[in-house]
Amino acid sequence: MNGAQSLIRTLVACGVDVCFTNPGTSEMHFVAALDDVPQMRAVLGLFEGVATGAADGFGRMTGRPAATLLHLGPGLANGVANLHNARRAHSPVVNVVGDHATYHQPYDAPLQSDIASLARPVSCWYRSAASGRRLPEDVAEAVAAAASPPGGVATLVVPADVSWSEAAAPAGPRRVPAPAPVPAATVEQVATVLGHGGAGDAVVLVGGPAMNEKGLVAAARVAQATGSRLLAETFPAVVERGAGIPPVERLAYLAELVELQLHGARHLVLAGTTSPVSFFAYPGKPSDLVPQGCEVHVLAGVDEDVVGALDALAEALGAGGAPVARPRLERPPLPSGSLDAQSAAAVIGALLPEGAVVSDEANTAGIFIPGATAGTPPHRWMTLTGGAIGQGLPVATGAAVACPDRKVLCLEADGSAMYTLQALWTQAREGLDVTTVVYANGSYAVLAMELGRVGATPGGRRARHVLELAPPPLDFVALARGMGVPAWRATTAEEFAGHLGRALAEVGPALVEAVVPPAF
Repeated sequence: MNGAQSLIRTLVACGVDVCFTNPGTSEMHFVAALDDVPQMRAVLGLFEGVATGAADGFGRMTGRPAATLLHLGPGLANGVANLHNARRAHSPVVNVVGDHATYHQPYDAPLQSDIASLARPVSCWYRSAASGRRLPEDVAEAVAAAASPPGGVATLVVPADVSWSEAAAPAGPRRVPAPAPVPAATVEQVATVLGHGGAGDAVVLVGGPAMNEKGLVAAARVAQATGSRLLAETFPAVVERGAGIPPVERLAYLAELVELQLHGARHLVLAGTTSPVSFFAYPGKPSDLVPQGCEVHVLAGVDEDVVGALDALAEALGAGGAPVARPRLERPPLPSGSLDAQSAAAVIGALLPEGAVVSDEANTAGIFIPGATAGTPPHRWMTLTGGAIGQGLPVATGAAVACPDRKVLCLEADGSAMYTLQALWTQAREGLDVTTVVYANGSYAVLAMELGRVGATPGGRRARHVLELAPPPLDFVALARGMGVPAWRATTAEEFAGHLGRALAEVGPALVEAVVPPAF
């Protein structure tokens, strides 16, 4: 058994049975070994950012790692943006990065690079395999590191000669620890703070695993019992929402709106998330968004049992088992007339299927969607955790591999879509049930908004030219069809409802280009 065969067998033994890949010469023994291990599903992406983003989406939906197979440092570098998003989402991902044979590395061949320096900023664990004898242990430890709370990216570099040389037998899985329990004293301390607070002067900010239904029910009980305001982190990895699930307002993207949301707070309780900061620096405005005089209390860190802590906190406050408000099933009516961000949101709210998984990278075009979908049937929503655009299509791809029995809806801005549009080809090749909506407003609209917010001059013709996506206009119908995905263009609310309804009713990939004006 060579190293590549032992590597794949160890991955499968440790529960990793999907690999999103864009391989090269140094990974050919891994590719050849796929025929020997049919339990491993290999999914080809035409760009490494598709592979890494898909692994992120798979990890978010299953809670277990997928693997990526990347070619040397440049291949890893092509996938780093979505590994950054995966790191922020605490998604379990195992990167397998091929490298030159150990004896070839001193020759500084054209593709030689410093892989360690590229990997470490996005990795919670890093190692370069030294031998086939040790390789199975390295693989098992990488999987355990990726799966350990709160989840992260583990990167294993495998030189080509380690892949083709004789290796030890496959290793079995390592023990993965459960999230650390929150001490009872911490729960009692937070209960005392909230119990002594007046209505409205405390905010409970939730994130991470607390965004599932059980966590949101416990958090709603805490807020209800104490009169606290309940908010969620701006970009949760996954949130369960819809009819029957306690709603939670997300912290705004704009710092000015966060200041309004937190105004008057004297206590801020963090449950599975971090203290809020401004997304960017702005002249004359604070980076730390905690109000002056507000005391921050950590109920549970990102690697702790935040749902258990919220349950215990509700019990300590005498609210264990208390009923909480749950939204009724209530869809918006289908709109008519012009198509814009608001009418498009109403169409999505009217048609979103029960149990859907939504990958949201609509950016500025999506401002009305949360409100329009609040009362739709229960579904799961994934957001742009790290802010590196080009996530939506790949994450949707990985989610569809993870959940073949669910409809995946990808809400995608036109500028962001062009970063990783190759994901459509993977969806067509694998027959994935993903419906993509591309909001075609012909601009980097968020940057046009930020131009003034950062204190820059308004900008003239040359500045606007850098932020506009035309001329020439992007034709997403032609681009999608060229990669094997059925596609239609909508310019009115009626057309959008008709095309989206058709796409959602059928199994398989489809795309609807929604031509809308900029929302700002």
